[in-house]
Parts: sequence; structure tokens; C-alpha cells
Amino acid sequence: MKKGQIKQFRIGIYLLDIFLLAITAFGGPQIHFVQIHKKLVRERGYLTEEELKELNSLCSMLPGPTSTQTITAIGFKKGGPILAFLTLAVWVFPACAIMACFAFIINRLSLDSPRLTFLQYIQPMAVGFIIYAAYKIKELFIHRLHHWGLMALASIFAIFFPSPYIFPLLLIVGGLASTLFKRTNYADVRPVKIENWSNLLLFFTIFICAALLGGLTHQKIFLLFENTYRYGSIVFGGGHVLIPMMYNQFVEFKQYITAHEFLAGVGMLQAVPGPVFSISSYTGALILKDSGVWGMLFGSTVGTIAIFLPGILLIFFVYPIWNQIKVFSPVKNAIEGINATSAGLVIASAYLLFQPVEVNQMNMLILLGTLFLLLTTKIPSPIVVLLCILAGVFL
Repeated sequence: MKKGQIKQFRIGIYLLDIFLLAITAFGGPQIHFVQIHKKLVRERGYLTEEELKELNSLCSMLPGPTSTQTITAIGFKKGGPILAFLTLAVWVFPACAIMACFAFIINRLSLDSPRLTFLQYIQPMAVGFIIYAAYKIKELFIHRLHHWGLMALASIFAIFFPSPYIFPLLLIVGGLASTLFKRTNYADVRPVKIENWSNLLLFFTIFICAALLGGLTHQKIFLLFENTYRYGSIVFGGGHVLIPMMYNQFVEFKQYITAHEFLAGVGMLQAVPGPVFSISSYTGALILKDSGVWGMLFGSTVGTIAIFLPGILLIFFVYPIWNQIKVFSPVKNAIEGINATSAGLVIASAYLLFQPVEVNQMNMLILLGTLFLLLTTKIPSPIVVLLCILAGVFL
């Protein structure tokens, strides 16, 4: 076998490993990290434990889907931009395909249809998952007094001023506030030297062009891309921070989809492996449901590309200068505040997503039961979802 063929064969094995992770990695980025470590470090030795920790730290400091960026950065490290894109495609495809298919089912059969009665408790279950996510994110990111303050203020403002602009504004304020609280080690800050600006320029060019197209045309497809790309550019803390932003924009503000449709997608998301950001494949399809099957397929594709593209462009820009970035104190301090604010946004999302759920005995039992299982047991998320579906079937 020739050298080139051996290389291709090894890349094929590597991509197969990524695919196996994509169909078995349930949970958020913290759980994904453990599974990536087991498969790619311990079993395959594609990189060392220290290298994986550094890449995960890099991606935690960037907006976007942390586990997806970490997986993509591993591909970049092993084979450059081409392998990075292949890694990304293999990782996101299963989850995005499942969520898109679920959107088609929801559109074809109303949630009130007798054929979908087994999904009747998905919505209160989804709220239980969001409350659990808020609790876990609080544990991860809230360590100092000013973190508590930022979290509380973010949750209050997000609840009482549900504007599509309040979420990015709160994240910016949180980052700036954190840099002001921790200025003690700024004396030794050295400037970061950047040789290649192309990916960052592309990132901002797409951002500005999408905003202009959406504002000038008011076409739903351009607004879908612009909104989703914007959220992929500013979300810190994982997919559970993305969910309240999308709910606020697509359900409350623009009313592209109903609250029940959105909550059904959030519930289904808990049973799907891979990135939580795959919710965009679901919402993108439903937003263009009036355009028929091909419109929904196009909307799902646009939503998928728009949510993942900004994070990947940032990885391509930052990875070559990571050794400088990781010791840059202002960035590290700003990230603390952004994460604390993100925790507040998830708390707000638990409140906002609870609003459309009908308050009755069974719904409350499902919500509290979901929260109890997540807090007190190690039952995997898909099993919890299955139990709620079985409750819908038999009750």
C-alpha cells in the first residue's frame, strides 16, 4: 500500500471515530469532553490529554458550540483546514439530520394530533432539563461575589425586558464588568501579534452583509441566516444559552414558530446525541414551513450553516495564535463575566420557557420528576426522555 493510501486510510479511521462519537455523545459540552477524552486520547492516541485540555480551554474562551469547536480544532491540529471541515461535517450531521426530520414530523402532524399524544409531556420535561442546566451552569461559573451579581442582574433584565437585543447587550456588559473587577494582573499584559486576519475579516464581512440583507429585504430566509449567525457569534456557555435567545427571537418577537413547537424541539433535543446547537436545524426548517418540503429542507440547511459557521471561522483565526491568547489576562477575565451572565440567561430561559406550559397536576409531576432524576441519579438523558414518552403513551 502506498504512503498516500495509508494516510487516506488513517483519515478514514479517524473520521469513523468522530462519527461514532457523534451518535453516542449525549449531554452538553462538559459530558462531551469526557467522551472525547476517552475515545480520541485514551483509546486512539490522536493527541495527549494536555493537548485536549488546552484545545478545550481555547474553545471555552470563544463564542459558539464548545464541543463542536473542540472537535474541529482537533481536526485542524491533525490535518489542517480540510480535515477540520470534514471533522465538523461528520460530527454535526447525525444530530442535525435527526432534528430536521423531527421538524418535518411536527409540521406534518400537529402536536394536538392523536398520533403525537406520546409527545404530550415533552414540553414540561424540556423545562425540567433547562432548570437542571441552569443549576449546573451556576455550579461551573459562579465562584465570586461579582459573578452572583452579574448572574442575578442578567436573569432579571432578560425576564423583564425580553427584547432580541438585550441578550447580546448583557453578554457584552458582563464581559466589560468582569475586566473592571479584575485589573490586578494587567501590568504584565503583552500585545498579541497577529499575522493572518483573513478568517476574522470573513467572519465580520458575513456578519455585516447578512445584517444588511436582512434589514433591506426583510425576507424571512435572510433574517433566519442573520439571526442565527448572530447568535452563533455571541453565545458563550453552550447550547443552553442559545435556547433562550432563539425562543425570544423566533417565538416571542417574530412569532415564526409557536411556543409549543419550540418546546417540543427542546424536548427532543435531550434524546439526540451530538451538539446542542442542532436545535437550529429544527427551527430553521419550521421557520420556512410555509414554503413546503423543499423550503423546510433549505431552511434547515441555512440554520445549520449559520449557527456553526461563525464559531469555526473564529477557531481558524485564533488557533494559530493560541499560545499568545491563553496568557492574555483581559480576555480571561472577560470570559468569567460572560459565563456568569450566561448563567443568568439560562435561569431566565427556564422561567420564559415555563410560561407556555399548561399548569396541571401531570405536567408539574413530569417537570419535577425530570428535575429529580437529573439531580439525584445518573440516568442518561435519553432514558429520561424515553420515560416521558412512555408516560405519554400509557397515560
